[in-house]
Amino acid sequence: MPAGFFLLNRTMIHVKNAAEIELMRHSALLVSQSLAEVAAMLRPGMTTLAIDQFIGRFIRDNGGVPSFLNYHGYPFNSCISVNEVVVHGFPNGTELKEGDIISVDVGVYKNGFHGDHAYTFIVGQPAQEVIDLVRITKESLYKGIEKAVSGNRVGDIAFAIQEHTEKKHGYGVVRELVGHGLGRQLHEDPQVPNYGRRGTGAKLKEGMVLAIEPMINLGTREVYTEKDGWTVKTNDGKVSVHFEHDVCVAKGKADVLSNYAPIEEAESKNANLFSGYQAAVL
Repeated sequence: MPAGFFLLNRTMIHVKNAAEIELMRHSALLVSQSLAEVAAMLRPGMTTLAIDQFIGRFIRDNGGVPSFLNYHGYPFNSCISVNEVVVHGFPNGTELKEGDIISVDVGVYKNGFHGDHAYTFIVGQPAQEVIDLVRITKESLYKGIEKAVSGNRVGDIAFAIQEHTEKKHGYGVVRELVGHGLGRQLHEDPQVPNYGRRGTGAKLKEGMVLAIEPMINLGTREVYTEKDGWTVKTNDGKVSVHFEHDVCVAKGKADVLSNYAPIEEAESKNANLFSGYQAAVL
């Protein structure tokens, strides 16, 4: 097989070298910059279609290509999922309103590699149960990242996320959608579920790059897909939250290639967004 690949449980995993990891960091950081721009502009009355069009222009103006556009026929630059939409929400002309929860998922292809991550925003003042869901989901992402070190297994990441969200707080952890490997392809092996048992799954090796992305529902974990074949919603109509980071497996401590800091800074400065929750992060 080609150099840089190895098989685990019939899974083909591409281990990146140092130069490839730095190229991936550039792609990931362009996603972060895009999401920071979104954080600065979000407000009630804005449409998700206008946000998507801005994202497409911003990525191209900075030398990238939107990874999602035309991916298996997906017709937009980004996925923007509002309230009960879990993921893959189609941008549209509906205006955002006070209390909406908006997950913005962006992919960038640049210099031969993809970046792909997501952030959930709160417009206005939501109910306390929604604030808690956003905070705890974000915390669970970092719980998973803590386990993305060489020698561990994918199941260790999955267990950490499930333990913090479902077992500790009673939220619904989506089973039908999972995180994934990332690199020259938008979706690579291994799959990275948000539920599972410790010590199971593919063994983590230095240089593996993973998109770790908890998708956590306020109510039931059951979801369904709309007739468009993409939009995934909660069965009970309660809100869902989605956070995602691009993470390189390393010794001792994972290397997070994406960066929430500029997103959080812009979020805190935008009076239209609620950012008054504290998530325990790395």
